[in-house]
Amino acid sequence: MTAVLSAPGFALLSRPHPLLLRLTLLVALAALPLMVAYGLDDRLFQGDNVWLKPLKFHLALTVYTGTLALFATLLPEGTFASRRWTIYIGVVAACIVAELLWIGGAAALGTASHFNQTGVWAAIYGLMGAAAVTLTSLSMVMGLVFWRHRVDPLMLAVALGLVLTFVLTVPVAGTMSSGPGHFVGTPVTGARFPLMGWSLEVGDLRLPHFLATHAMHVVPLAGLTGSRATVWATATGFTALVLWCFARALMGLPPF
Repeated sequence: MTAVLSAPGFALLSRPHPLLLRLTLLVALAALPLMVAYGLDDRLFQGDNVWLKPLKFHLALTVYTGTLALFATLLPEGTFASRRWTIYIGVVAACIVAELLWIGGAAALGTASHFNQTGVWAAIYGLMGAAAVTLTSLSMVMGLVFWRHRVDPLMLAVALGLVLTFVLTVPVAGTMSSGPGHFVGTPVTGARFPLMGWSLEVGDLRLPHFLATHAMHVVPLAGLTGSRATVWATATGFTALVLWCFARALMGLPPF
């Protein structure tokens, strides 16, 4: 890590990307009124408070954009200064805002955002799928930038983590969104993983989806060891774990 941060053109305390930083703060602060609504509104949808899902998405997207903003500090100054980058990140930001408005709007109306194929919601669902792929593509694009600096183990680890986030997330999310729901099979007892709520009885595509989106956090940790072999082993092992859970879910089986 020291080698990267002390190399010419790199700065440990360089500023996070301003647009990504502002977007992170916007998504985080926008969750505050949802927290108030969660406390005041006791309506339930499929057994949970209607505002729980929007809050989860605000948290997930805050972590996503915040992580990318932090990783940007490892790259040479001016890497994302071009007009082309500004436009692209602006499009990603618009997709994130659209996703949150869609999920929050559905919650306010007490209806489903995902897997909702009724009337206008079906058309919106398709558009939001495209928006989800677009916002996830930022991890891939930034990962390819880091790949240029892969001689350093940390930069290699960040590159692989970001690329895998896109490569693993899109097929899992695409499979899940094309079906009637995230379960493969019909739960009988409702047994779930503590806290996360994944099914312990049948296949649940939310687990491989969750793991895939966090490749950007798991794999870069291996870069702190300073060993390229450890980075590649971690990336390979984590990919195998995601694919294992994905395959089990498609077979209608819990992961373990």
